[in-house]
Amino acid sequence: MLERVKQASKTVGSYLPAVFFFAGFIWDALTIGRNVSATDLIIFAGYLLAAGLILFFISRPSFILADEANLPSRLYAIVTSRAPYFLLQFLFGSLLSALFILYFKSSSHWLAWLMSLLLASLLIANEFLENHYRRFTISWALFGLCAMLLFNFALPFLLGSVLSIWFYLSTLLGAVFAYWLYTKTPDNIGSIWPVSIIAGLLMLAYAADMIPPVPLVKRDIAMAYAIEKVNGKYQLSQQKSSWWKFWRKTSDDLQVTSGQRVYCFSTIFAPAGLKTKLFHDWQRHTKQGWVLQSRASFIVSGGRYNGFRGYTYKSDPAVGDWRVVIKTENEKTIAVHNFSVSLNAENTATIQRLY
Repeated sequence: MLERVKQASKTVGSYLPAVFFFAGFIWDALTIGRNVSATDLIIFAGYLLAAGLILFFISRPSFILADEANLPSRLYAIVTSRAPYFLLQFLFGSLLSALFILYFKSSSHWLAWLMSLLLASLLIANEFLENHYRRFTISWALFGLCAMLLFNFALPFLLGSVLSIWFYLSTLLGAVFAYWLYTKTPDNIGSIWPVSIIAGLLMLAYAADMIPPVPLVKRDIAMAYAIEKVNGKYQLSQQKSSWWKFWRKTSDDLQVTSGQRVYCFSTIFAPAGLKTKLFHDWQRHTKQGWVLQSRASFIVSGGRYNGFRGYTYKSDPAVGDWRVVIKTENEKTIAVHNFSVSLNAENTATIQRLY
């Protein structure tokens, strides 16, 4: 009987990491990312500091145990040789999960999705890295990455600006923080040099527009035939989706008449105190690729829970494939929305929606 209980415990225990992983990820997805709040950043900073403290203490000679068989008790062996690495895995997993969700919800074009895919890969890999954290180089590399990505959110959030200089400065601050903590640990176990490589790669990725301009987050983008304000909300007249596309109410295949306007309505979340200029670049696909047809701008003021609403329009758009690219004033892409234009529309079916 006792043997069966032990076997059952082992079976249940083997599934616990997967259960904790998916439960934690679902919780993060439901509770963060819609709005980046100061509370979120404080919690993430607490995770980072806790991970730093663990790295500091496990690098002390008393924690590096060459022979666990000589320890006075098995419990002490587990606490000193296993628990710190398990906690480190948990903290890195929590940080990577939160950062993945924040960056994923800020990504709306394929270059930014590559960055999200990398974070997702690290998040999954973290589930198998507990024993590898004993190789301190990996631990310091992950700590430096989490510090830099967290600082990338925190500095623009606190300063109320998404200028490029703050991304580069926050990346350097995160790397310097990791280096400073490394120099304070006894014997400098492991190598810190991968942090420099990660910092350089992040800066190159940002320059290549692979990293979204956090903490700005896209909420909604919609194409419309007309827009009017009703009781504090915007009412959009949109193309009704075909009956067989039951999973959506509206369509981006616009049918227009000659001389008609087409509107692009966007909702972008920005934290309170942040004010910046956004651009709608109206681009049409030609034999030369995507060609800019017009550009319009508006000022975004942060703080609204459901995001700042703004719109631009294009008069008499030519037939063909179009897209609106939403950019910051320093040319960083927030979102890309594709649609098509065709002539007809005598009896175009429309639907009214409030935003």
